[in-house]
Amino acid sequence: MLNIVIFGPPGAGKGTQSQQLIDKYHLVHISTGDLFRAHIKKGTELGKKVVEYNNNGILVPDEMTIAMLKKELDDNPDAKGFIFDGFPRTVAQAEALDRFMTENGTAIHAVVALDVTEEEVRRRLQIRRDAEHRPDDEASKVNRRIEEYFNKTIHVLPYYAQQGRLTTVHGIGKVDQIFGQICNNIESARQAQA
Repeated sequence: MLNIVIFGPPGAGKGTQSQQLIDKYHLVHISTGDLFRAHIKKGTELGKKVVEYNNNGILVPDEMTIAMLKKELDDNPDAKGFIFDGFPRTVAQAEALDRFMTENGTAIHAVVALDVTEEEVRRRLQIRRDAEHRPDDEASKVNRRIEEYFNKTIHVLPYYAQQGRLTTVHGIGKVDQIFGQICNNIESARQAQA
């Protein structure tokens, strides 16, 4: 089993790189953003709460997010591994994820951080907003999400760095070159743990 966490600010290319990793390693993609959007679209109670938190620029509480992720893992018992996109966002979430993975006889094997400047992130999100019209790409929401990442989420990286599981990849350039760097780092992490 191979379990990967992919990090980066909104617009860093996590979704693009995640899809290539899924194809290469046959992983199950778990994106908290996608899960939240699905709940919002279905009008579930969780979806309504997520909208309320998002409208106030607040992260969805850890216990709510973790319960949703546990269900996704439980729903995929034959998975060859998972890629976590958009989670964990806090050290408490990272610790909870580690506990959950240990309870299930596995672990997070590699953490990949896509290093992208704030200026580039804003440029990419503007392009995506114009093309896809995603409601979470509105300027005010983008500002909150970027601030949230650079003020809070980025502090999870030292947690993984201290454990020797963090690798940082320059996230500006050709998609395939970035993907190659990510794969090289994942393979190195796998060999180190073998």
